[in-house]
Amino acid sequence: MKRLTIPRPTLQVQIIAVVLAGLFLFDTLEPALDRWVGQSAVRPDLKQAVERVRTLADLVGHAPPEGRAAVLEMAGRAGWRLDLAARARAADLAAGAPDDGMLDRLGARLLVPDDVLAPVGGWRTFLDGRRVMAVEVDDRTLLIADFASPQMQLREVTGPLPNYLLALVILCLLFAVFSGRVITRPLRRIATAAAEADLSGEAEIFEERGSTEIVTLARALNRMRRRIVTMVESRTRMLRGISHDLRTPLTRIRLRADRVADPDLRAALLGDVRRLEALLDESLAYLRDDHAREAVERTDVASTLQTICSDFADIGHDIRFHGPNRLVARCRPLALGRAVANLCENATRFASRTDLTLTAGDRVFVIEVADNGPGIPEDQRARVLDPFFKLDTARQDGGTGFGLGLAIVAEIVQAHRGSLDLADNTPQGLRVRVTVPVG
Repeated sequence: MKRLTIPRPTLQVQIIAVVLAGLFLFDTLEPALDRWVGQSAVRPDLKQAVERVRTLADLVGHAPPEGRAAVLEMAGRAGWRLDLAARARAADLAAGAPDDGMLDRLGARLLVPDDVLAPVGGWRTFLDGRRVMAVEVDDRTLLIADFASPQMQLREVTGPLPNYLLALVILCLLFAVFSGRVITRPLRRIATAAAEADLSGEAEIFEERGSTEIVTLARALNRMRRRIVTMVESRTRMLRGISHDLRTPLTRIRLRADRVADPDLRAALLGDVRRLEALLDESLAYLRDDHAREAVERTDVASTLQTICSDFADIGHDIRFHGPNRLVARCRPLALGRAVANLCENATRFASRTDLTLTAGDRVFVIEVADNGPGIPEDQRARVLDPFFKLDTARQDGGTGFGLGLAIVAEIVQAHRGSLDLADNTPQGLRVRVTVPVG
């Protein structure tokens, strides 16, 4: 029986699903929100208030002078607090209260009716600290309505505002969860896999799961990785074949050089042969990439560095170790030892004194190799990490080295997810700092 496969949803489909889910939640929560904010209806509506105050002003204006008090008394029984004032009283109306905030001032400009004539003094006026609304009764009289609450709304604008806010909050929360789980987390997983990529392994390093776009991206990266691995392996096989083919004529040259009668010419020829063989060996060692294939294990880094110092000291170099007697960390021990040995070899080749220092930091350990040699110019420190690059300075003796030592160190440090820094030593020389995570 053929297994049914469900196609992976695309980001567009998932976004539509998030919007539909947000609309469903909004439709479910809206009635509860309307009941919860129902108490806001007690606040007078600006448009309704001015229409009623203007109606009362018309009643007062059409009433005889002796009947105006009766109209005001009847309005008071209905809950209105009204007073008659001289027209000149309009100069005492304040456009705002002293404790008005930014939202109050902004609302006084924006949330006002645009299809109704504004009352005297504007839509937000205060008299003796009380929120009021003034309307003309006639040319000499104002009707001033006093409101118990200073908060007044334009109901047709502010009424639906809680619903808008609810819809906005629901959509923001849903999109935050959606972007975190569907977009951000898979991209972070891909970035972590790329940073920790091991080209020597056979397994795919990018997980092909998630939305259609994420799966397509992971597959493209896996295919790119396979092409890179194939290219590197082809290059390595080619150079190994060249090395194998060159060793036979080099052996014949060595045998013929041994039969040369002139000792100086014989020594020169054999020196060139040894140099070519050393170049082949070092190039193949660089291309083998053994440090990436070595397993990570718990290692006493301090003991490894002390052994390296002892080996160099045994052949007459002035090299000293500074650091703890024991520091255990997870690393590739052979590769790390090779990197430190390369640094020490470079230092002892061009300097009379070398100091190897090991210190423990916060989840890292730091290895420093400092010498008193000629150093490396600051503008050349990035280039010396490139393969086969050599300086035309005192650090090149013209007889040894092919520019691969620091390149190998840089790749080993990168395989450990560490950092490599070159700086000036005091008072002279070079200080190489290798920082490696403990885990």
